[in-house]
Amino acid sequence: MATVTTDPLVGRLVDGRYEVVSRIARGGMATVYLAVDRRLEREVALKVMHAHLAEGASGADFVSRFRREARAAARLTHPGLVAVYDQGLDGDTSYLTMEYVAGTNLRRTMLTERTLPLGRTLDVLEDVLDALAAAHRAGLVHRDIKPENVLLDTDGRLKVTDFGLARAVNEVTATTTGTILGTVAYLSPELIATGACDARTDVYAVGILAYEMLLGTVPHTGTTPIQVAFQHVNNDVPPPSDVAPWIPPEVDDLLCALAARDPDDRPADAGAALALVRSVRAALDPADLERRVDPPAGGAPEAAAVAQGAGPADDEHRSTAATASLATLSLQDREAAGLTEPLAVGHVVAPTTRPGPPPPPAPPPSSRRRARGRVVAWSLVVLLLLAGAGGGAAWWFSSGPGAYTEVPGGLVEASRTEATTVLDDAGLRHTIEERYDDAVPEGAVVVTDPASGEPVRKDGSVLLVVSKGVRMLTVPTGLVGATEDEATAALEGADLTVGDPVPQSHDEIPSGQVMAVTDAEGNAVEEGATVRHDLPIVLTVSSGPAPVVVPQVTGSEKAAAVQALEDQGLVAAVTEEYSESVGTGLVIRQDPEQGSDAHRTDTVNVVVSLGPPLVEVPNTYSMNVKAAEKALTDAGFRVEVRHPQGISPLNIVYSQDPAGGDGRTAPKGSTVVINVF
Repeated sequence: MATVTTDPLVGRLVDGRYEVVSRIARGGMATVYLAVDRRLEREVALKVMHAHLAEGASGADFVSRFRREARAAARLTHPGLVAVYDQGLDGDTSYLTMEYVAGTNLRRTMLTERTLPLGRTLDVLEDVLDALAAAHRAGLVHRDIKPENVLLDTDGRLKVTDFGLARAVNEVTATTTGTILGTVAYLSPELIATGACDARTDVYAVGILAYEMLLGTVPHTGTTPIQVAFQHVNNDVPPPSDVAPWIPPEVDDLLCALAARDPDDRPADAGAALALVRSVRAALDPADLERRVDPPAGGAPEAAAVAQGAGPADDEHRSTAATASLATLSLQDREAAGLTEPLAVGHVVAPTTRPGPPPPPAPPPSSRRRARGRVVAWSLVVLLLLAGAGGGAAWWFSSGPGAYTEVPGGLVEASRTEATTVLDDAGLRHTIEERYDDAVPEGAVVVTDPASGEPVRKDGSVLLVVSKGVRMLTVPTGLVGATEDEATAALEGADLTVGDPVPQSHDEIPSGQVMAVTDAEGNAVEEGATVRHDLPIVLTVSSGPAPVVVPQVTGSEKAAAVQALEDQGLVAAVTEEYSESVGTGLVIRQDPEQGSDAHRTDTVNVVVSLGPPLVEVPNTYSMNVKAAEKALTDAGFRVEVRHPQGISPLNIVYSQDPAGGDGRTAPKGSTVVINVF
């Protein structure tokens, strides 16, 4: 009857936040689960470290390094890198949450297709190196590049994963047991021989990966890890054209440069390697890019399986990589392989030859024979003691405590020259890496790896990270007059920090257009000037004319009304019309009305009174006074009757003022005087 193994973590809520849904894979250092982040309601990949890594004297050191490396990996942002979201400790469980990438990995693709076309091989190289270049610029080395750590999502996009874990595990185990962890098929010669590594170590692994994609097998194979290690240290990677003569010499040169045994013969980092790959691609015949090497005949040989880390899958058959530990290699094996530094010795290795069993009992010997037997026995004891002492001394000085010393103190913030002098005096080699730092002056040491006080092999190397000072960037030109979106994009493209924009009203500059560029304190920043990378650049952006409230001008005199509107930044549009109720020169009405919201430069329509309308004056000459009054009143005038010559019974109009007839006009409502006799 089959036994079903239930993972106790499935269904559990880790750290009160991550609900474990299922197990994805199990490797030599961690188990990966599909989980749901309840807080952000998204799927994540939850990587849980194996408990034994946090046990023992080095457990706390591992947890500390693991957290540090996780924080460093979390700072990496690149579409080709699996994002690290969080890390933490839930009880005894150290975990890491990462972007969940649905799909497969490069190993499964290669197992299916066996070999890849030349063009596709170069595509994968460009994507992997582009992602690694971002890490190398940030001072991080992957240390475990292999097909299992190159993921392909459902859209075919590549993402590199597992930054930081290999470094954290390797640093702890290497300093306590002398063990180097990694997939032996991709380990660089210097990592095998001395444990030292830098960005060129990743470049070497990418070269081996390229060889495997192109030819269907790794260049160095063997039945045991030591055989593979021996070939890495002592044999150059053969040109791919040895297997497929059609492969162009440019590709031979590329792979041999990436996987050169001497680190100095390789590109300095992934960025340089990427440039080399692109230049080689540009020089190739497009027809060659479509060709592929015939897969090796039959199945993968056992030796190749050992070299590639292939082994039995885990209990769910989901293991994506087997990690080869070189901790069990004896000194004799190391010397036979030509490795000058022990890869891993966690204990005193006993001599490989031991005395055989004592001979069967013989008849009682004579005293001379007994004496000879005692001499032989003591000789064997002495030989065994000498062999044990020699082996112990060899272990002590090659991999034991005698092989290590402490990194000197006082290196951080010392000048580059001072730090290298201290290391030279201590008999330690050093490598230099430069990077910008906002706090440490240019030319001073920012950090060392290993840190001061930590163990390092006496023939090992200490990495000095030297400050290049504050990173200075150039402010782009053409910002003033551009739109806010255009200026923001230009600043972000120059890696500058953009602060919150400051809106400012302006009567003439359109809304959304940049008026000025300043720093966070409001000081003007000239375009083309050099500023600190972390200096926030603030854009002063026009918000258009300022808002105003329309004042009351109805009933005001024309000049006063126009002035009141102009004082608010408004434009008065004056028209005139007759009015019987509003006096001449006064505002009859306005639009918009009083209290309305408007903006400076908006127009307010103002209607000014011309006074009463003009109407035709009737001619009342020779009319009876009553008839004359009625005619004038009907025309809209007031009538004043005068008798300059005294009252007469005739009551006939003989003159009027203003005169009437012939189209003569006067304001409606005005007074017409008629003289009567």
